[in-house]
Amino acid sequence: MQTCFDLMRNTTLFFLLLGTAAHAQLTPEITSWIVNTTGETGYNGILTNVQQVQYSDSNVYVSCTCIPGYDIGPWTGNPNTPANQNFVFRITRSPAENTGAPVKTPLGHIGVWSNGVSIFNPRDAHSFNNQNIWNQNAIVVEGPGFDSCLGHPNATGEYHHHLNPRCLYDDADSLNHSPIIGYAFDGFPVYGAYGYTQADGSGGIKRMKSSYHARNITQRHTLPDGTVLPASEYGPDVSGSYPLGYYVEDFEYVSNLGDLDEHNGRWCITPDYPEGTYAYFVTIDANLNATFPYVLGTNFYGAVPAGNTGPGSGHNTINESVTTYDPTGMAEVTSHIGWTVFPNPADQEVSFFIEPYGPNNMSAMLFNTLGEKIAMQDHVQPSVLYSFNTSSLPSGIYFLKIECECTHATKMIVVRH
Repeated sequence: MQTCFDLMRNTTLFFLLLGTAAHAQLTPEITSWIVNTTGETGYNGILTNVQQVQYSDSNVYVSCTCIPGYDIGPWTGNPNTPANQNFVFRITRSPAENTGAPVKTPLGHIGVWSNGVSIFNPRDAHSFNNQNIWNQNAIVVEGPGFDSCLGHPNATGEYHHHLNPRCLYDDADSLNHSPIIGYAFDGFPVYGAYGYTQADGSGGIKRMKSSYHARNITQRHTLPDGTVLPASEYGPDVSGSYPLGYYVEDFEYVSNLGDLDEHNGRWCITPDYPEGTYAYFVTIDANLNATFPYVLGTNFYGAVPAGNTGPGSGHNTINESVTTYDPTGMAEVTSHIGWTVFPNPADQEVSFFIEPYGPNNMSAMLFNTLGEKIAMQDHVQPSVLYSFNTSSLPSGIYFLKIECECTHATKMIVVRH
């Protein structure tokens, strides 16, 4: 017969092993996200940032609303309104260089920033004479309607950034390597504007420079690769109405002109990947103005798994066993104890009830996301209703834990006033 001591010992060993296994797998594609652990809401009362990160050995699943934690709007001349996108993006944990036909960065999301907002390419979905030859540069054409964080919503309410998301990180910090600020859909990280001077991690810190520059043209009769177009496919001459840079084809890649390749990235050492990784960098000039191609180049560097791009994409179904990443260190734990917590979300109070035949003389504790104990009740018995007053607690996420010497269980509580 298993004793209380045996149960406690085996349960403790199980959770120690589980914690060790989970910790061993916590790599940057899991831990780099800004997870909303407080129930914070933003634009139009929508939950902000990333709601949940789940992972397997092969993939990371990022659930997000596409609404950032910083203030957004207004958008001059833009009638669109940001809306909850309920995205579930899938990021491969085994990214690899694409050695086949180039995969173009399409319209719509091509990656996701660390706060769950979409990364878009430089195009704005319009082209000269609708021929998809001379494609409008969103930064030039739509830029006047960007908000102060350099983002805007599209017709479906998907808030996004085509360029450096300056409210997401400190883009003026030129003394430190920039953090990971997102992942492209080929699984490779996107960093801010500053990296190690040398790809091997030496030489100090510098602002990463794009290897693209504006072409020296006054007429739009050829493409950046030298293709001479028939007259029916000419673009408008460079003018005040169509200045150089108005179209993405006004730029060309020159090998080794800057620090980055044609994809706007390089293979390098970073603080998060001391053994090296391919990494994209957002590009800005000395005045913190974005420089082409802004985030990713025309094509992805890596192979792109299906599910994130194309019409209706970004709503992946999880068909494999996953672990939920807990950035607070206060993961919800369930055991053989039968108990209920209500209401959840709570306003003035939260109640809990341990079902009959549960353990006697338990302790109940309420914690905040910092792991600080803010309330406690001793001698908690089964079949009795107990409550914690939550009226004075700030809105956010809390954890209710019950325990005795034999076992314990934890449930997440949302307080919302």
